[in-house]
Amino acid sequence: MSFDVDIIFKIAGIGIAVAVLNQILVRAGKEDQAMMTSLAGIIVVLFLIIHMISEFFDEIKFLFNL
Repeated sequence: MSFDVDIIFKIAGIGIAVAVLNQILVRAGKEDQAMMTSLAGIIVVLFLIIHMISEFFDEIKFLFNL
């Protein structure tokens, strides 16, 4: 597993997009949809992190021949 800087840019891009959408929806008076957008952004980032952790454990297994 090689740590790429791309994952940091992906997470930052998702965060910026969610923040902009959140502000637009809040100003339009759609607070419920803004909350759902924020929740969706968090879930997407969590899936990215879970995938990275899974790759990390696979590499540890390979390293110790488990």
